[in-house]
Amino acid sequence: MDILIHFLVACHIIGIASLLGGFLTQRKAMVQGTARFVPAMLHGALVMLVTGVALVGLNKADDHSVNNVKIGIKLALLVVILALTYVKRDEEKVDKPVFALVGLLTMANIFIAVLWT
Repeated sequence: MDILIHFLVACHIIGIASLLGGFLTQRKAMVQGTARFVPAMLHGALVMLVTGVALVGLNKADDHSVNNVKIGIKLALLVVILALTYVKRDEEKVDKPVFALVGLLTMANIFIAVLWT
């Protein structure tokens, strides 16, 4: 079970890297007002959702403690990120505040995961 959990953690990290990497590659375009949500951002958020839910289930099944408040907050942030990237995925350019919000929520999700113990 531990091998599967570690594999899912690695996939979760790949998902966050895809989401954050997509945001960072569009920063220059954001300043110019031409940023858009690239497919890697949506796919990364979906990978994070699927692996995150699986990780919570496997950890509970393996009798590890799970901080439900932390997981709930991370899930809420991810749902907002997913909704924004899904709804605006086909637009040629996304408003700066919306694009910046996705980046801010992504970084907040990372800091919550790392710092909240």
